[in-house]
Amino acid sequence: MDKQRCTWCGNDPLYMEYHDTEWGVPVYDDEKLFEFLILETFQAGLSWITVLRKRENFRKAFDNFNYKKIANYDEAKFEELLQNAGIIRNKLKIKATISNAIAFMEVQKEFGSFSTYIWKFTNHKPIKNKWENLNGVPATTELSDIVSKDLKKRGFKFVGSTVIYAHMQATGMINDHVKDCFRYHEV
Repeated sequence: MDKQRCTWCGNDPLYMEYHDTEWGVPVYDDEKLFEFLILETFQAGLSWITVLRKRENFRKAFDNFNYKKIANYDEAKFEELLQNAGIIRNKLKIKATISNAIAFMEVQKEFGSFSTYIWKFTNHKPIKNKWENLNGVPATTELSDIVSKDLKKRGFKFVGSTVIYAHMQATGMINDHVKDCFRYHEV
């Protein structure tokens, strides 16, 4: 029997795999949180499947999402990224990735880890919503507005409320699997 899933992943095998194994699973690892933040940044204005299909290209292009290396990218590396057809070649998003790596490390210095900082917004535990279907799932919430505003104040770019809500869903800060999805109770 087929598993009941959130309908947003459709029948695309890559999307289904992502839904079944990653989306909504609580992430406390700084490296993984940074990866999702970067991918969500590039997703702004595009579909998530577009980014997901290019994820490995992003991984190679951005030194396995190593924020310490990314923070030190120079103009030559920036130009190299702009020429990389395997990623989304948006000047502002590439620049934001570099400045976000710097801001990310500043947050780590202040809070000990980015994880400690970001999870404080949910009292260090996932928020479990109870959506009957995707129609009820918002694109933003008051909480994503607060987190977005705080990140912007700390120098992060491309972290609007919609991007941050998607980040919170992806990293399990918010469980937005619909109630009849098999992952709802698993995460």
